[in-house]
This record gives sequence, C-alpha cells and structure tokens, in this order.
Amino acid sequence: MIHSVLAYIAGIIILVITKTGYLGVGLLMAIDSCNIPIPSEVTMPFAGFLAQNSVLSLGWVIFAGTVGGVFGSVVSYYIANWIIIHRTHNIFLHKLFSDHAVSTAERWFQKYGNVSVFFGRMVPVVRTFISLPAGVARMKMSSFVWFTFLGSLVWSAVLAYGGYLLGENWQHIELYFRNAQYSVLILIIVACGIFIIRRKNKRKHNSSHNA
Repeated sequence: MIHSVLAYIAGIIILVITKTGYLGVGLLMAIDSCNIPIPSEVTMPFAGFLAQNSVLSLGWVIFAGTVGGVFGSVVSYYIANWIIIHRTHNIFLHKLFSDHAVSTAERWFQKYGNVSVFFGRMVPVVRTFISLPAGVARMKMSSFVWFTFLGSLVWSAVLAYGGYLLGENWQHIELYFRNAQYSVLILIIVACGIFIIRRKNKRKHNSSHNA
C-alpha cells in the first residue's frame, strides 16, 4: 500500500518536472519545505538525470531546488509564527503550544538554531518540518534564511549530482533515503515517547510534592 502511494507520488513528480522543467523543480522543493512531504529524494535526482541528458542544466537544477527550498521554508516559518501569535484565542493551539513549550523552543534556538536549521535541512523527514520550531521560537529571520539557504544548497546539490552520476539508475538514491526516512521516523517516535513519559512523571512528582 505504502509502496503504491510512493510510486504514484513519484510519477506525479516526474510528470511535473518533465512538463515544467526548472519551475517544477522549484515548486516541488517549495512544497516539500512547507510541511507537505513531496520527496526531494525523487525530485532532485530525477532532475539531475535530465541534466545528464542535456534536457536541463545541472547548475540551474541545483539553483531552482535551493530557491524553492528557501521559499517553502520561509512560508512554513511564518505559518508557525502566526500560530504562536494567535494561540491565545484557541484552546487547542494554546495547549499544543504552551508557554513552557514556546520558551523551551526559544532557548534551544538561541543556542543551537543555526546548526539545527543547517543540518536539519539535510535530514530526511526533519528537513520538511524544521522551519516550524524555528518559527515557534521566532528565530532571527536573517539567520534562518541564510542557514536554510546553505542547508538547501548542500542537499539539492548532493541529490542532483547523485542523479547526474547515476543516470538511468537515479531511483537507487530514493530507495536508499527511503530506508533512512524509516529510521529517522522511528527515532522521532521514540524521542517523543520518552519526552511524554518524562513529562508525565514530572507532573506526578510535582503533584505529590505539593500534596
């Protein structure tokens, strides 16, 4: 089932790039960076393959992928920022983004924001959503854009050049990163589970201490 869905999405990506070229590359990368997981592991290697066949230029492919990634990330950043501003008017959002969660994110991004955004842009799954916590933490926009650009540039260049080198075997890249995505998802789920358990234990400890 999952394989069929991924194959269908890959088919759409290939069709979009074939029909629209650089514009399609930029658009797909922007969507992927705006919290909608359109796999860049398909977009960029296929575009690199087209560059090998002189249909597209490798340099412009990388440029389009990078610009698209930055644009989508900025949109995602402002979405998160808008949610934080308006969370006081929504009970669900206020519980999801509590004052403690926001302050924790702000402290984290003050210390590690640049590194988190840069390397986060190159980690499967994380790269799609890294702009949200940056927006929640109100990371300085100039730093956010710069390190997003650098991370997106490296990611786009590696994937596109990989597709360029592999040629007709460009799909091997997507298969490799698909396994990496599953590993990252498992780590995220485990980390969230540990966080939830620790938070519950802390609340129990505080309530028993206050009793």
